[in-house]
Amino acid sequence: MIIQSALVFCGSSKGRNPIYEKSAYELGKALAQRGIRLVYGAGNVGLMGVLADATLEHGGEVTGIIPYFLRDREVCHLGLTELVVVQSMAERKLVMAERADTVITLPGGYGTLDELFEMLTLVQLSQAAHPIGIWNVNGFFDPLIAQLEKMHEEQFLKDIHRKMLLVSSDLDDLFAKIENFEPTMPVGKWQNS
Repeated sequence: MIIQSALVFCGSSKGRNPIYEKSAYELGKALAQRGIRLVYGAGNVGLMGVLADATLEHGGEVTGIIPYFLRDREVCHLGLTELVVVQSMAERKLVMAERADTVITLPGGYGTLDELFEMLTLVQLSQAAHPIGIWNVNGFFDPLIAQLEKMHEEQFLKDIHRKMLLVSSDLDDLFAKIENFEPTMPVGKWQNS
């Protein structure tokens, strides 16, 4: 697939290890160099701010989507190509998904995981068809991946649903996995397979 826009989920803080800030910068630069529009939550803080600034610095376009209450808390990036202000967090996620071809997840906290799992659930239920990737910087997602494997082993995740999450510790490899992603025929969550 040709990626025109990527929805990136990441932390509103930078984390303890400087490698996370470096990776957000590298991803923003890579998106700009590949001509891929960044779609994200419009924050000017943490990894979100680093990501947006790097994309813009390298000539890329950035669409930020933020609910009113966060904009009013002065965490909104005011230098974006496009800023969309919505009513709620639920609407924010919906609009972000509508504006993107793929999803890439960087380290973050509750909000990052909430957004990642909502997208995975939408794809699982055939309500979206985005390739969904995790850039596993510094092994950050290793425990999460182990949990997903346990869920698969215990038959809470079907093979097809476990394989829909693309994971790599190398950014170029992750882009290749996304570009080569082929959606499979939808399998109902409750069907035997």
